[in-house]
Amino acid sequence: MKKMKYILVLVTVFIINTACEDDLNTAPEDVFTAGSFYKNASDIEAAVNAAYGGLQKNGLYGFNYHILMETRTDNTFEEEPSNSGGFGDVDLFNRVTTNGVFKTTWVDSYVTIQAANIVLNRIDGIDDMDNATKAARIGEVKFIRALVYYNLVNLYGGVPLVTIETTNPTDFFGQGRASVADIYAQIITDLTEAKDQLPETNGIGRATKGAANTLLGKVYLANNNSTEAETALRAVTGYTWINTYADLFGIANENSQGSIFEVQFQSGINGGAEGSRFASKFTSQKNPGSKGNNIITQDLIDSFEAGDLRLNEIVPDAEDPSIFISTKYIDNDRSLVDDGDNNVIVLRYADALLSLAEALNAQGYVADGEAFDLLNQIRNRAGLSNLDATTVTNQEEFKAALLNERRHEFFYENHRWFDLKRLGNPVQVMNNHFSNIVGLNITIDADDLLLPIPLDQLNSDPGTIQQNPGY
Repeated sequence: MKKMKYILVLVTVFIINTACEDDLNTAPEDVFTAGSFYKNASDIEAAVNAAYGGLQKNGLYGFNYHILMETRTDNTFEEEPSNSGGFGDVDLFNRVTTNGVFKTTWVDSYVTIQAANIVLNRIDGIDDMDNATKAARIGEVKFIRALVYYNLVNLYGGVPLVTIETTNPTDFFGQGRASVADIYAQIITDLTEAKDQLPETNGIGRATKGAANTLLGKVYLANNNSTEAETALRAVTGYTWINTYADLFGIANENSQGSIFEVQFQSGINGGAEGSRFASKFTSQKNPGSKGNNIITQDLIDSFEAGDLRLNEIVPDAEDPSIFISTKYIDNDRSLVDDGDNNVIVLRYADALLSLAEALNAQGYVADGEAFDLLNQIRNRAGLSNLDATTVTNQEEFKAALLNERRHEFFYENHRWFDLKRLGNPVQVMNNHFSNIVGLNITIDADDLLLPIPLDQLNSDPGTIQQNPGY
């Protein structure tokens, strides 16, 4: 299936590299010039593609999100932490403010936000683009900006809020960190506007009304607004229920009707520049090019109920059967080690359904009500029997069942860390997880729920941005 490609490297006539490698600030490293570009529809389409391309960056869905949202949980681990650079620090909760993982994610986030801001700043002045296309492109980049800020605020807490095009890296010096509430308010504004601007269907890989409503529902859940979450999630329509769990994944099943939004990767393009690294990296370090990143924990394997078909998507590594990996990122046809064809599924229909169940339960427990129906729809596909009010007897028990179901439905899909923070007790869960690993003496506390602000960011604007507690 042909995919819309995100062009990460644009011709030098309209990109200026403005930031040195060690100078971190809220302006991106790649800044578009205004002089000879953004004059017509073609220019804006390239700029929109660049915003999508930001999501491919290593600091975001290209790699780091899997480490920050899965490996930092009880789902996966680093096979050899001491041999995996900053990823080992993430796995072991080492409080290292100079960790390049945290820095790369921070920088790549603001590069992507800047790309979205450029489109929003320039698109109104384009004469040869019709209004419907303009509205769609505006909705797309607002969705992208909201998605990046949603991940930022969950990972770091309050962060600098930049909603205009940055032409001078010093423009935001002295601004400091916006509050978590202000960041969420901007996310909700972006998604509320995006859902009204986006079409129901769009080109492959592009954001849709369903994507905006799904993310908006999740944002409302994170803010304990279950009524608005329900409204947004009930508006997610037009998707097809895929009856077999395995048919949701794999290169042949990308961009299916069970998927709401995916970040696109494709092998064999630009010398491997558009491919993904997951098939090589998320394997035993006995495989070429791998250091054993994001390996499935025994904890996750043991947590599945007997007969759960989703457990079939966890298999022994071919080169080291003592290590378990997920089939969700296998690509045996790639010609280059780090040039895989695997997309990253960000949002899918099952997430919208379980999020709706969460919103309904948050408004009040209803014995064998609609929330049970939604939860059991997911369970039945996995070959499991229904849960009912005889075993899940109250609101808190349903919440725990939902967290458990999300763990098994979405493992390896970058949901676990945020789910733990929203629905569970991540400190207790992780301390229990570490206590069961012989020879590993790790205890975390509430300060570990946020990443450190990268030291380079603090040094670039001293006295303005405060570090998170505990670092």
